[in-house]
Amino acid sequence: MPLVRWQPFQEIDSLQREMNRLFDSLALPTEKLGMSIFPAAELHETPDAVILKLEIPGIDAKDLDVQVSADAVAITGERKSQTQTEEKGVTRSEFHYGKFHRVIPLPTRIQNTQVQADYQDGILSLTLPKAEEEKNKVVKVTLG
Repeated sequence: MPLVRWQPFQEIDSLQREMNRLFDSLALPTEKLGMSIFPAAELHETPDAVILKLEIPGIDAKDLDVQVSADAVAITGERKSQTQTEEKGVTRSEFHYGKFHRVIPLPTRIQNTQVQADYQDGILSLTLPKAEEEKNKVVKVTLG
C-alpha cells in the first residue's frame, strides 16, 4: 500500500467549504433572492453635499421616521400587513412585513438642519449639505 502524505491545510479548506455550504442552506429565502429586511442604500459624495438614496418600496411616507445627526442617518419604518381572508384557496406571500431600523454612518460631518428629502416611487432621497468646516478643510501633506 503506497504512503499518502497528510495535508492538514487541505482538510481545513475542505471543512471551511462544507461549513459555508451549510450556512448558505440555512440562509433566509429573502437573502437568497437578493432582498433583505433592511432597505438598500446608495451613498454619493459631492464637494458640497452627501446624497443618500434608500430603496423603500411599498411603505407610506407616514410610516417612515428619518432622523439625521451630524454624522449619521437613522431610518425606522414599518411595512404593515394587509390581511386578506379567503374561504377557499391558499395564500402564499414572500413579502416581508414588520418594522426595520437602519443607521447609516456618514463619511463627513453635515449640517443636519439643512437636510432636503424627497420620497417618490419607493425611493427616499436625502440631500445632506456638508458642514462649512468640512467644505473648507485643507490638509497639508508632508513628503519625505
